Amino acid sequence: METETITIKDNHVNGISFPSDRIMLDLKDLKKVYPTPKGDYVVLEHLNLQILKEEFVTIIGHSGCGKTTMLSMIAGLNPISGGDIAVLGNPIQGPGPDRGVIFQAPSLMPWMTALQNVLLGVNRVFPHASKAQRKDIAKYYLHKVGLDGAFDKKANELSQGMQQRVGIARAFAIKPKVLLLDEPFGMLDSLTRGELQDILIEIWNKEKITAVMITHDVDEAIFLADRVVMMTSGPRAKIGDVLPIKFERPRTRKSVLEHEDYYKYRKHLIDFLEH
Repeated sequence: METETITIKDNHVNGISFPSDRIMLDLKDLKKVYPTPKGDYVVLEHLNLQILKEEFVTIIGHSGCGKTTMLSMIAGLNPISGGDIAVLGNPIQGPGPDRGVIFQAPSLMPWMTALQNVLLGVNRVFPHASKAQRKDIAKYYLHKVGLDGAFDKKANELSQGMQQRVGIARAFAIKPKVLLLDEPFGMLDSLTRGELQDILIEIWNKEKITAVMITHDVDEAIFLADRVVMMTSGPRAKIGDVLPIKFERPRTRKSVLEHEDYYKYRKHLIDFLEH
């Protein structure tokens, strides 16, 4: 099999037209500039990417290529210097509950319990639900990430892996339209990382939220994604290549590793990163 690259431009994917209501996230001619004493430093420029509803996209590229900058702009946490970002056709106006974020460090309130940390977002997003209903939502997602016995444990009593489980529960519990993940497993050991990848994809398979995830890990990028987006090195980084991953869902790690195309996908990504 030849690995196939893919482009989405003006609602077209390789010549196939998609109605605009299929496009969940639309980045048009995105630019990010930081002023410095020596003049403007252009991190991103002419970056165009459209992500479809219910799609899982992983973003890969060298350190410093602007991946996290792009994700923080989508999250509304970093001002846009030029271009547009829209969710379902609506330009973003700062942070909002339509975009849930999972960071590398889960940023929990250390003095609060796991349940209270998840409830922080749930209470804000579902103010008209009853207290019992909101608690049920939080408990449901903590159960999904395997924290049944830790509802009342304070965040600072939890291991790093358990804290990240709370972070995943918190992000899914607010029912966002787009889930943004910034190397959420980057600080974890390989065993915990594999467990949390499986938990993430299991919940995602059920919820089918559009997901955009940054990773440095080629195998993680392939296992999770419908498409892997490769970014050019900065400055003035943009989309360099996009690789569709055609493994059927739901996937198991074993079926992915044993698939005849797995190492072709892997080689394609490594060749891009080594250029």
